[in-house]
Amino acid sequence: MTEAKKQGNIVAIIMMIFLFGMISFVTNLSSPMGDILKNQFTVANWVGTLGVLANFIAYAVMGIPSGIMLDRLGYKKTALAAIAIGFTGVGIQTISGTIDSSSALIVYLLGAFIAGFSMCMLNAVVNPMLNNLGGGGNRGNQLIQIGGSFNSLCATSVIILSGILIPTIAEAKIGDVFPLMFTALAIFALAFIVIAMATIPEKEKIIAASISEKSEYSPLSFRHFILGAIAIFVYVGVEVGIPNVLQKWLQNDIDVIRMFVDGTPEAIAGSVAGTYWLLMLVGRLTGAVIAKKVSAKTMLMSVSSVGLLLVFAAILVPKAILVDLPVFKNEPGALFGLAKVPINAALLVLCGLCTSVMWGGIFNLAVEGLGKFTEKASGYFMVLVCGGGILPLLQNWIVDISNDNYLISYWVVIAGFAYLLYYALIGSKNVNKDIPVE
Repeated sequence: MTEAKKQGNIVAIIMMIFLFGMISFVTNLSSPMGDILKNQFTVANWVGTLGVLANFIAYAVMGIPSGIMLDRLGYKKTALAAIAIGFTGVGIQTISGTIDSSSALIVYLLGAFIAGFSMCMLNAVVNPMLNNLGGGGNRGNQLIQIGGSFNSLCATSVIILSGILIPTIAEAKIGDVFPLMFTALAIFALAFIVIAMATIPEKEKIIAASISEKSEYSPLSFRHFILGAIAIFVYVGVEVGIPNVLQKWLQNDIDVIRMFVDGTPEAIAGSVAGTYWLLMLVGRLTGAVIAKKVSAKTMLMSVSSVGLLLVFAAILVPKAILVDLPVFKNEPGALFGLAKVPINAALLVLCGLCTSVMWGGIFNLAVEGLGKFTEKASGYFMVLVCGGGILPLLQNWIVDISNDNYLISYWVVIAGFAYLLYYALIGSKNVNKDIPVE
């Protein structure tokens, strides 16, 4: 490899890692935006959550086409298309902040939907592209782990920064988070230029008669895969729903706000929800270390059980019990420090350690024994990421019909963890070993 090509790959790797982070940066921005939409347009909680739904429902539409594009166009062209679509989606969301009429909500949701297309496409291309840029093997896996870590850091930062940027939630407007949107647009623009100029090594296409042969079977012929696909739907919904409703609760519940002696509710709520995503980073790094010694089944069973207990306790323990958590207070002379928050919030934050390792565990169990059907199975998984928009919407609807009882909505999360525990214990067993997979 020439020195120029090495340098080109390094630049492309850096841009891919930034794009890895942009997936969570843009996706997670839709959670605090729910409260902004709710207050700016005076709508119900579930209507405010439509931005999250629009972002994730795009996966259901674009999941399989993303795989087809990657196969036909290659890494570079697919990445460029994804970046261009992402720039357009975030651009439309930004424009919605300049519109005074109620139509701004429709414009924002359109932008969120288009941005969701980009996030789906980037998810499909960034992992294999980083692996390819690293030359596969340990180096390729290392780059993916670095990208995943940056993804978690961006997920954490966007939640915390949104809480700091919002002056008061009752007067919040889309324009308050323009700095975050401008940052996303700048990174998309820079990434497009760099990737367009870089030489990206493409995976060789292997053409063989056996590949084109049609089979009477598919991934849907395997019971453990179908149940695993449902588990992915449930898992992403649980992962997104926990911090989504948590942040809304802390900055909208009057009884909780009165507990904050100093610091703005918006900044504290954003910091607490951001800590959930930070613990996901800790969990991923820990999971990567112990994965060689602990099976996917054992890991999924353990974290599902612990998550179940944590959320169950969070629903039942009195809100009057307070604990100290480190937060950004967003006050002069007291930017950062400890704040007393309900123990329920701390218990929900700890769930980040549980959800952090679930994707890999579910995927590993669901594709076990699928052989030649594994690649097609990945497409189904990408489609069912839409659970990240549907289950939080259900939670917010429950909040609305229960007179803003935020904690009662976590029975949805309880049901989700219970299903994931069932899948780890029973549903993940391959009962279709008679199907030829070679």
